Amino acid sequence: MPYRDYDQTGLDAQYNNRAMVPDHAAYIDSWATRSAEARRHLSVDLDLVYGDDPRQRLDFFPAPQRDAPVLAFIHGGYWQALDKQHFSHVAPLFVAAGIAVAVLGYRLAPAQRMTAIASDIRAALAFLYRELPSLGGDRARIHLAGHSAGGHLAALAAQTDWPALSPELPPGLVRGVCSISGLYDLEPIRRSYLNEVLALDVPEVTALSPMAHLPARASGPLLLAVGGAESAEYHRQQADYAARLRAARHPVQAIILEGRHHFSAADALAEPDSPLFEGVLRQILAPRF
Repeated sequence: MPYRDYDQTGLDAQYNNRAMVPDHAAYIDSWATRSAEARRHLSVDLDLVYGDDPRQRLDFFPAPQRDAPVLAFIHGGYWQALDKQHFSHVAPLFVAAGIAVAVLGYRLAPAQRMTAIASDIRAALAFLYRELPSLGGDRARIHLAGHSAGGHLAALAAQTDWPALSPELPPGLVRGVCSISGLYDLEPIRRSYLNEVLALDVPEVTALSPMAHLPARASGPLLLAVGGAESAEYHRQQADYAARLRAARHPVQAIILEGRHHFSAADALAEPDSPLFEGVLRQILAPRF
């Protein structure tokens, strides 16, 4: 048995989201269309450079007022697909609420190992912190959200010792995190078909699984969300991670997005009446102490 009670076929099926959602391509096409529309109608600084690789770029959508809080979004794609340009559509609702949005790009597998991908997210956030005074955002109020692999990378970034990375970075660089359909335990990923591309080894799984570590206290609360129609493993991942956080007395809220699968769960962040959008909005706009 490759993992828990699953044989290889069963484990692979748990993590094959495209097979579980036959019309997944329509969702991805919709993201691209709505994102192009957002870039046409919103003010945006495109392709801000935080590294040498063409994928080490981010897009910044300023809020109407200066010194606005900031939501940085990390896209999914199992660390090997999609691009920041698919997720500009996250920006309009938050910008309308007075929140700037940064959509982060990063390098992908198999050209890069996951250690390098995680390093890209930290580099992008450090760049954002340094540049926010000129961009018009409040670098004391950076929040982070991500979907699927992006949810994993967001939870992982919450564990960063920022001053150790660079002395001018504060411990509380990230003020709150939302992980949608996140992956917190990489061991089943290592044992699944996905590892043909990712090539995860045991030390990487230990170092890069949020489940194996606790977020920094200064990283603020976590909001975890999973679609009600997602696989049992996605629900298990969220429940186990939430339990670990609660046991450590770390503030966490876990929600199930009823009736949503892996792709429609991501859409909830851009829908004004969804509990996910409302939860992230509350997290960002909560008074600071």
